[in-house]
Amino acid sequence: MSAEEQVVLLADDGTAIGVADKATVHTDQTPLHLAFSCHLFDSEGRILVTRRALTKVAWPGVWTNSFCGHPAPGEDIEQAVHRRAEHELGARLDSVELALPDFRYRAVDASGIVEHEICPVYRATIDGTLSPRPDEVSEWLWVDPDALERAVEATPWAFSPWLTLQLPLLSTVTQRRAV
Repeated sequence: MSAEEQVVLLADDGTAIGVADKATVHTDQTPLHLAFSCHLFDSEGRILVTRRALTKVAWPGVWTNSFCGHPAPGEDIEQAVHRRAEHELGARLDSVELALPDFRYRAVDASGIVEHEICPVYRATIDGTLSPRPDEVSEWLWVDPDALERAVEATPWAFSPWLTLQLPLLSTVTQRRAV
């Protein structure tokens, strides 16, 4: 994380009201800000789950979605998705689709750090290799989506709160599109 990296601060209605340094925004009183989450699928239909690096400020060592990030002020959010895929996973995305445009959440980790985000959720595909950065990802697995849902239902404490909230919604959207 660069000290110069900034996040977009938001009013409750989602309008931008300012910016803050990313390095200082995630505290026990994190203001509402703009983020995104992405679930990456391979050509076999498996979903990528990653384990957050132990050096992460919030939810270190927790299994989560493929990758997350924050668009820079003025940056197109889909461009930010591509940028973070490259940065965190060394991956180039084949396709990116907005799946949950209105997702938002607030969660507090065991150390008191708060995530408070309006966080559109994307689905993306990849047909290539990964080269995750160890300061972002400590482990990763390609898994069957149904198996992931069962694991999250059985042990929600082992996963990030945003994954436990997003996964059922993402499955509902996927099922509606298949009908």
